[in-house]
Amino acid sequence: MLKIGEFSKMSKVTIKALRYYEKEGLLIPKHIDNFNGYRYYESNQLIDISKIISLKQVGLSIEEIKRIIINKEPIDVILKSKKEELENVISLYKYQLSKFNYLLKEKDMKEEIFEKIIPVCYVYYKEGILKDYSEVSMFIQDSGRECLELNPNIKCVVPDYCYVNYLDGEYKEKNVKIRYAQAVIKEDKPFKESENIKFMSIPETKCICIYHKGAYDSLGTSYAKIMKYIESNKLEIKDFPRECYIDGIWNKDNIDDWLTEIQVPIN
Repeated sequence: MLKIGEFSKMSKVTIKALRYYEKEGLLIPKHIDNFNGYRYYESNQLIDISKIISLKQVGLSIEEIKRIIINKEPIDVILKSKKEELENVISLYKYQLSKFNYLLKEKDMKEEIFEKIIPVCYVYYKEGILKDYSEVSMFIQDSGRECLELNPNIKCVVPDYCYVNYLDGEYKEKNVKIRYAQAVIKEDKPFKESENIKFMSIPETKCICIYHKGAYDSLGTSYAKIMKYIESNKLEIKDFPRECYIDGIWNKDNIDDWLTEIQVPIN
């Protein structure tokens, strides 16, 4: 048998590490001298320590290694789970790297593009067709009024979250199909609906976003930037873009101070 020092040299693992593995139950010495406490290992345990080191080198934690060695869990199940975890991390780093590259190329950009996770929410919504975009503000106000008449005690979430979708498959100047949605606090008792006012749950949504400052007729410039970003990063759009009107004619006298957040849901 090999003394712990000899085993340490042959396995190229420190004595401190060997004692740690013993404490965790991963590699128990074949013999411990009751008189002096010396540890002794058999040569075939070099294979055992080699397996532990190999599993550590691929990124498994001690707990995961214990599941394989002590609990005899299938190694392929744990390795597949770790592989998926690593692939997710790599994907995140690739996304961050692509954003760095984009920002380096677009040093003069006025609006920064960013990713946001919109949490699960419950909304009331109204859909309709507008004569033109001048009717958007009135449509939003009418939606709120109609919902409040049906549900006098309804409360909006804090912080407020509402948005407009334009549901046509192309840009239209007339007869614009629109949906307005406002997030509200869900009650145990179902809210009242009508022909116009409906309710639905919106799942957690990852969005690529940009803030647009100024008049709405120049929103196309911000859309062009965000679509260029999505295309260059090979992202997939999964739903209609959302326009969130943060500041507008209702609270800002100067059109240049109007602020809109464009949110494009992606997979």
